[in-house]
Amino acid sequence: MAFYEEHRPTFADRRQWTTPHTLRHRALTHADTVYLDVPWTAELYTYRQTLDIAESIGQSFLAAGAIPGDRVLVMLPNCSAYVFAWLGTAVAGLVEVPINTAYRGSFLAHQTSTVEPTFAIIDPAYAERFVDLPEACRSIRRFYLVGDDTACDAGTALLDAAGHATGLWTDLLTPPSDARNSTASAAANATLPEVGYNDLASIFFTSGTTGLSKGVMMPHAHMHIFADECVSLTRLTDRDAYMSVGPLFHGNSQFLAAYPALVAGARYVMQQRFSASEWLNQARDCGATVTNFVGVMMDFVWQQPPTPADADNDIRCIFAAPTAHSILGPFKERFGIDTFVEVFGLTETCMPILTPHGVERPAGAAGMLNRDWYDVRLVDPETDEEVPVGQVGELTVRACHPWTMLMGYYGMPDKTVEVFRNLWFHTGDGLRRDDDGWYYFVDRLKDAIRRRGENISSYEVEQGLLNHAAIAEVAAIGVPADQEAGEDEVMVFVVLEPGASLTSEELWEYADRQLPAFAVPRYLRFIDELPKTPSEKVRKVDLRAIGADAVTADRGPQARPARPARPARPARHEQGAEEDAS
Repeated sequence: MAFYEEHRPTFADRRQWTTPHTLRHRALTHADTVYLDVPWTAELYTYRQTLDIAESIGQSFLAAGAIPGDRVLVMLPNCSAYVFAWLGTAVAGLVEVPINTAYRGSFLAHQTSTVEPTFAIIDPAYAERFVDLPEACRSIRRFYLVGDDTACDAGTALLDAAGHATGLWTDLLTPPSDARNSTASAAANATLPEVGYNDLASIFFTSGTTGLSKGVMMPHAHMHIFADECVSLTRLTDRDAYMSVGPLFHGNSQFLAAYPALVAGARYVMQQRFSASEWLNQARDCGATVTNFVGVMMDFVWQQPPTPADADNDIRCIFAAPTAHSILGPFKERFGIDTFVEVFGLTETCMPILTPHGVERPAGAAGMLNRDWYDVRLVDPETDEEVPVGQVGELTVRACHPWTMLMGYYGMPDKTVEVFRNLWFHTGDGLRRDDDGWYYFVDRLKDAIRRRGENISSYEVEQGLLNHAAIAEVAAIGVPADQEAGEDEVMVFVVLEPGASLTSEELWEYADRQLPAFAVPRYLRFIDELPKTPSEKVRKVDLRAIGADAVTADRGPQARPARPARPARPARHEQGAEEDAS
């Protein structure tokens, strides 16, 4: 089956695959077209205005002593300043470092000290977090605060008292030269550096579910191909409005929404945050034609009370990772959506596996290989030998063209060497491929469970149990078997919906109907909430530390009779690429 032959890069010359080139190109071709649309603040910026602001910020950084290659930490909630901070650092040849706004303490200290930023652009509400981390912030020459006067005054006072130099966001908006005029942009181009496609553009940190988070070094070409793939995947054009509801410190909003719109000359609609109850109204109000879902967003929207007007919207395509296949057909019919597309990728690897636009795919399939740009192998994680078709193996990836994958992990050469074993990037994700070339995500390999000779996907166990109306969240792990050395018993931690009740016996009876006998959990424990990282990923390492203790319900080691399993909906967490884009 041919796949993705329609993908023709926007710029054939890969040397043009830089953020500054893309922005300047669109400022010429779409000067008066709106690029950035911020509905909740009623802000609109054309491509020409966006370039002018970005170049002013870039000049200001260089005038303040920045040198191309310096890192700029950005810790902001969604706002127009975030987009301009990203683009401003890019045109100055600086490196953007997005930081999750939930981070504080050791999480924030690790990422800040690892990248040693020269400057930081932050919301004043986060000032105290940096004050508490003097050693981690030693490299920061100046903090620039974004917010209203009262908040900035308070944040400045805290940082000044701790001995940090501070400035305001408005300081960066004023170019260091004379007042701007019609020739100011040309003057800016004379002072701003030439940025190469192989220059470092951004450092996006992984979520670090099992250890310290790693800073993915993304060259400009890597960022660009991410966006360009999305343009081709969604058929994005300059007639589209691409709405994103996620935070810009995650890749799904920046290089899979804001950047694709830039590449296509489309209008990028940045919402403040995701709200299942407001999602449809937001899409209608801004005239969105394309949008994206991550993790459980699709399911949460589906659970909203239906109305006769649900299909009254302009959305033609939704990029969902993962797609909730059990509700896909009804969702498309209810909301009048023509196309859903999906991918499998990581921040490190771009998107080597994608769904052909408009092609029906088997339930659960993430896509097919984008063979013009990436090569993949599914291998035995112990030997790195390729596994047969139909067998689960670890996804390993290589780029077909230079600078379209990560340059490494910033400040962590040991982790870089480890992940590039045998000259292939090892994702740690278990996938299988069918005879037609479709790839299916099975599990994070470290989350796989082996019981009674069967390899069990914790992902699939979670899917089956999440169909129960009383269950809000579930996490499955393997715990040592008491009779079978070297193998596991299945244990699940269950969070109930508010006000719901469910006994252990009722859950086991349900599991018998939903799961193969070998996958039915022996142990289960009800828990108020699952331990998670600041980016809302379940910390299974913490659950394994709890294990099966005295308060755990134990059904016993006997095998249960198999019963037919019903189709399961996707688990309430992001598949595979959840380890990336943070």
